[in-house]
Amino acid sequence: MANTNMDWVSMSDKAIISTIGGYVKQQRLLQNKTQAKIAETAGVNRWTVSQIEKGEAVSLISLLQILRALDLLHVLDNFKIESQLSPLELAKLDKQKRQRARGKDDNEQNESEW
Repeated sequence: MANTNMDWVSMSDKAIISTIGGYVKQQRLLQNKTQAKIAETAGVNRWTVSQIEKGEAVSLISLLQILRALDLLHVLDNFKIESQLSPLELAKLDKQKRQRARGKDDNEQNESEW
């Protein structure tokens, strides 16, 4: 089994682009689609698909169009921004939590009975 953990920090920009291109090519071949078919679906030139697969830089828009054509936009899930509560907000919410259930007072019970 191959090591799937990449050390992106130690890689050069060129190496990262090349890795992305290799991924695009692998996924395209797994889907048994030609560069021309992906280019047509993505609305880009076949040359653009070829360039990214060779590890050449393409625009971010072109990359997104290619990923969409390959149904691979899920690879962008790591870019999702999740809101996080600050420690002060957590403390305020904790303070607002219900501490205990309130039972009826004896007086309230007596008044409601006939």
